[in-house]
Amino acid sequence: MANNTPSCPGGTLYNIRPGDTFFNIAARFGVTVHDLMRANPRVDPNNLRICDLICVPAQPRPGVCPTGSTAYLVAPGDTLFSIAARFNTTVEAINSANPCIDPTNLRVSQLLCIPQAPMPTVCPPGSTQYTIRPGDTLFSLAIQFNTTVQAILAINPGLDPNNLRVGQIICIPGPTPTQCPPGSTQYTIRPGDTLFSLAIQFNTTVQAILAINPGLDPNNLRVGQIICIPGPSPTQPGRCPTGSFEYTIRSGDTIYNLAIEFNTTVEAILAINPGINPNNLQIGQVICIPGTGPGPGRCPAGTFEYTIMAGDTFFSLANRFNTTVAAIQAANPNVDPNNLQIGQVICIPGAGPGRCPAGTFEYTIMAGDTFFSLANRFNTTVAAIQAANPNVDPNNLQIGQVICIPGAGPGPGRCPAGTFEYTVRSGDTFFALARRFNTTVAAIQAANPNVDPDRLQIGQQICIPQS
Repeated sequence: MANNTPSCPGGTLYNIRPGDTFFNIAARFGVTVHDLMRANPRVDPNNLRICDLICVPAQPRPGVCPTGSTAYLVAPGDTLFSIAARFNTTVEAINSANPCIDPTNLRVSQLLCIPQAPMPTVCPPGSTQYTIRPGDTLFSLAIQFNTTVQAILAINPGLDPNNLRVGQIICIPGPTPTQCPPGSTQYTIRPGDTLFSLAIQFNTTVQAILAINPGLDPNNLRVGQIICIPGPSPTQPGRCPTGSFEYTIRSGDTIYNLAIEFNTTVEAILAINPGINPNNLQIGQVICIPGTGPGPGRCPAGTFEYTIMAGDTFFSLANRFNTTVAAIQAANPNVDPNNLQIGQVICIPGAGPGRCPAGTFEYTIMAGDTFFSLANRFNTTVAAIQAANPNVDPNNLQIGQVICIPGAGPGPGRCPAGTFEYTVRSGDTFFALARRFNTTVAAIQAANPNVDPDRLQIGQQICIPQS
């Protein structure tokens, strides 16, 4: 070993080993050959001698030491004995892994490779064997298994938390969370969860959740933490909690479009279906949807269903359907009026299709319409149109707004018995209308034999079979 120890502030003292060159040392430490030459001006890079000490202007990285050992920088006061005790190994093992060191003259920042203690093949009672997978860290494992990094390190002496290897077997303190007792369900904590909200969501009690998760701190739930919930899994048929209904996944379904269709949110659907993979829905899979269920009858008596279109607001809908914003909000207590989604179904106070009184027919305002032009077009008067629409401002007609026109018009009597008139709106298709009105595309086509379903026009009137 060289007698002169190089000065190496902020760097690592490294002993030259057989086969070393400045090039491969630089690659292992993540520096350049020029950096090494500048930090060691008295060293000839073409004449490196085994066991010579050089200064590497960088900290060691994973891979600096051979597999099965851990890089360690000597700290003030360290001895081989204290280092061996810290890493659960022996002085002899450290000497064997570092043949160039002087055990009586360790230098601060000198690099040692510490042999790792073999991982236990049988974990002690009260712990679980776990095989490291890609992406695992001790922090993520501590959260996943409801323990701490310190507890994992304590049960795995010599484990390098910065050098976990895929396939490596370690022991995890506590029972594995995948072993929820019969009659309970595994659940992964999400942002905002509390035991109180989970008890309500899964129709149980806080006490029951605590009883099935001994040691669980209700005031310190961590996102990603896995706990057991008493009761059957809500994703199994017939097991959806109160306030939700079963839904069977069909071709093309996504959590996003289901949230829109059933007037809920993606978060609410995921919360009520723990463990569901939103990116891998299977046709025929049964999930739970928050709410009272789809289709006609979803809206309370005295209201009708309406599907949100681009530009809709509660204010424009109130004007269009001759009601008030307050009445729409009262009929849709869980709908955020400031976050309406295209395709979302809400309830509108009124009778819905056919709501115009006898002797009038529905008409949907189109670009350029005025009460005067409509009076001329339908052989009536401006005063008669105003009388049929007392709450409509003739100076502020909105495209898509539905009003009543006095007269026979193209309306009543035009559609056969068992159907009702409908005015085509932006985005309508026979498929969307069939789902909306609980009928089939074939039935709509049969009721409209002369209508081209691929060329629907906004304002066009068609007949919809009644369910």
